Amino acid sequence: MLLVDQAVLPIENSIVGSLYSHYDLLLSHKLNIVGEVKLQINHCLLGLPGVTMEEIVSVTSHPQALAQCDMTLSKLGVVRIIADNTAIAAQKVASTGLRDTGAVASARAAKIYGLEILAEKIQDVDNNITRFLILSREPIIPGFDDRPYKTSIIFILKEGPGVLFKALAVFALGNINLTKIDRHPHNRHHLMVDDGSNEGSINGRYMEGMFYMDFEASMAEPRVQQALLHLQEFTRFVRVLGTTQWAQYRRPSLEVISS
Repeated sequence: MLLVDQAVLPIENSIVGSLYSHYDLLLSHKLNIVGEVKLQINHCLLGLPGVTMEEIVSVTSHPQALAQCDMTLSKLGVVRIIADNTAIAAQKVASTGLRDTGAVASARAAKIYGLEILAEKIQDVDNNITRFLILSREPIIPGFDDRPYKTSIIFILKEGPGVLFKALAVFALGNINLTKIDRHPHNRHHLMVDDGSNEGSINGRYMEGMFYMDFEASMAEPRVQQALLHLQEFTRFVRVLGTTQWAQYRRPSLEVISS
């Protein structure tokens, strides 16, 4: 079995928004956010060497990549085929030798799998930015200094009137700035892991009212520790996903094969 020190997980895209199924993955695995990066994503249409755009009748890729290139693919009138990720899509086109099938993937994937780039930057919006989380088994213990930190948490509210207001108020009382709050749109969720983060945490049950939150502060700060302690009064489950320094935007000098 191959073991790695860190993993990369896309969590938000400027075109399609939050990737809610990946929030479920954060709950289902005991991993910690130790960093993040924002990358500009440039999708290409790839095909076998010598193939022209007119020969392509079907295109395969990850659902998010297909969604980000919806206008281009609609104009081409192609059938869309779901793949696990963009790299696997490119690999499949190369290995099957089907001349009528293309892949939405990166220029680097074309180079790796010996494909030709039939069209570049086919995403609907030029400014296509994806935020990736860097995950590790071991958390990073942040310092208590002047550097800008962001902490991410997931929580499930108790039932009752005004409970969301009360939960948010604990951060206002601590003078903690919230930068993102996102409610999972589905009523049923995947298996959650009980890591003992708070009394009454939930294991193996489907729950409603799950929220993902980012705020500007480090877990090392007493005001954050106090706010999270207070938050437990209004929640059934709280998990701290990690504290990181703010993500830096990078142009695709670091190119993502699978997005």
